[in-house]
Amino acid sequence: MQRLGLAGQPQRQWRERFEKKRVTAAQVKDLVRPGDRIFIASNCGVPETLIKALVESSDDLADCEIISLLTRGEAPYVDQRFHDRFRHNAFFIGANVRDAVNAGHADYTPVFLSEVPGLFKSGKVPIDVAMIMVSPPDQHGFCSLGIAVDVSMAAAASAKKVIAQVNPAMPRTHGDSCIHIDQLTAAVEHESPMLEFPPGELDDVSLAIGRHVASIVPDGATIQAGIGKIPDSVMAALAGKKDLGVHTEMFSDGVVDLVDAGVITGRRKTLHAGKIVASFAMGTNKLYQFVHDNPLCEFHPTEYVNDPFLISQHDNMVAVNAAIEIDLTGQVCSDSIGTRFFSGIGGQVDFIRGAARSRNGRPIICLPSTAADGQVSRIVSFLKPGAGVVTSRGDVHFVATEWGIVDLHGRTARERALALIQLAHPDYRKELFNAAKLRGLLDQGQPEPRDNELPATDLELRQTLANEVEVHIRPAQLTDERALQEMWYDLTENTVLRMSPTEHKTLPRQRVREMLTFDARRDLALVATVLLETGRERIVGIGRYATDRSTGYAELGILLHDDFQGLGLGKAFMAVLARHARRQGVRGLTGAVAIGNYSALELFQSYGVPIEVTSDGTMLQLKLTFGEHLPQSGG
Repeated sequence: MQRLGLAGQPQRQWRERFEKKRVTAAQVKDLVRPGDRIFIASNCGVPETLIKALVESSDDLADCEIISLLTRGEAPYVDQRFHDRFRHNAFFIGANVRDAVNAGHADYTPVFLSEVPGLFKSGKVPIDVAMIMVSPPDQHGFCSLGIAVDVSMAAAASAKKVIAQVNPAMPRTHGDSCIHIDQLTAAVEHESPMLEFPPGELDDVSLAIGRHVASIVPDGATIQAGIGKIPDSVMAALAGKKDLGVHTEMFSDGVVDLVDAGVITGRRKTLHAGKIVASFAMGTNKLYQFVHDNPLCEFHPTEYVNDPFLISQHDNMVAVNAAIEIDLTGQVCSDSIGTRFFSGIGGQVDFIRGAARSRNGRPIICLPSTAADGQVSRIVSFLKPGAGVVTSRGDVHFVATEWGIVDLHGRTARERALALIQLAHPDYRKELFNAAKLRGLLDQGQPEPRDNELPATDLELRQTLANEVEVHIRPAQLTDERALQEMWYDLTENTVLRMSPTEHKTLPRQRVREMLTFDARRDLALVATVLLETGRERIVGIGRYATDRSTGYAELGILLHDDFQGLGLGKAFMAVLARHARRQGVRGLTGAVAIGNYSALELFQSYGVPIEVTSDGTMLQLKLTFGEHLPQSGG
């Protein structure tokens, strides 16, 4: 009777075939010929044993081309000793080959990561030998590419020869991550520790960026984030979210922590529900143990994971990517520092475009506002000569620094410049403002932003009103100019008259600019916004105070759209404005309103301290003194 395997099929006699493929590391040289193009597996899945054997026994080789994505560990083939034997071609530049590329001793191929497999499969970049790392075969003869599926699957499928380092330390992963021993030309069995990429220490700048990003991530969102301090900070800031999903080019240890905390469940994903989908992973052994034989995690080739059309099928897709610098029109440089190549295009544009086409998607570019210990601004009037534009100004949406987050999509060049200047470090804002005027991005009547310090975090407030609509109260920005005019011209005449019988019926640009230009050390302007289904913010209220230095009192003004009156928004404004005023040493608040404007009177009274009311027969003069009184409510 024929013996059956676990799957109920005849047991395949693959073990004998595998035995014939076993070779020693010293025999690897016999499988490579002069002039071959050799693919080396990526990231932390680098087959170090095969690389060492190739280089150490390369006396008979010449003019071989070695291609790879980012690789960890050593890259001895770029050493000048081997220049007549190997030339490296990086599809993404890592630290181990960066100097060689910029010295002209190695090459760089700029290409979207989603398109790299197509180069191999089409033969446009033919591969003679693919060197990969895999797990030992299972009972059916399948090895796993483990944590480095990425483009290795396409390379192995396209290569004339496939040499595998069979490493018991390589995790076995689920998904489209397996290769059968029949696809291997040779196998070198050698156990070595997996390369690790431990997370760096998070600093105040990256933590602030993480908080800004997390502020626009809704519960149930699907996340893409890379590796490094900023992505790690974003993951840390997502700890309070619910039912997040993951569809990402790669992930690291931070995902494990969010799974353990019950934050990442994948329940609301619209594709691969309940699964973490990636093409590779880089982290510590903690991560590798987590993904090993874990059905929660699926690894798929890059041409699938990074396909912008597939990415766009995830509702609420949030793509978080890094940048080196960004100019005032929104052009993003991510692969070079001037003429010096630094990294690569990678999957940034794949995910930015995919998230942009997602229902309620949020593509985000993140960068610290400065570099070189604060000596260089990363937000610039012009990109450095030779800098490469990875994400075009037409693709950019959200941009975040430690100073805030803005949405540039659909914004004019003027609005973009103003928004990005406010994201720049205060030391560089005046310089950028003047440069923007010289470029013609700003008109000569544009006032210079006066707030030169980061507002306290408690100036932001999210509150659900009595009509069950969530409003976001935040510091006003110069880019709110048009939205504030839109609110003004949507007010009823009765609302305008209640403010003042002599109030103008129009709100010209110059007056709006005066309302939005303030120094947070003594003045403040806040707006309340609601998020429309289109993803656009709508201003539904503004609250301001301006301090009179001679008296120490600040004049208060709050204006609400008709649809948002009587819902508690005025009291929310009052609470934030009064709290900030007290902290800035303001003696109290004053206001002048039309007689009969009882809502303004009630608003002052709601703060919970005594107020003075006087009248000239036309207007009510309201005065609230902080003194040592503590508010009974709201403040």
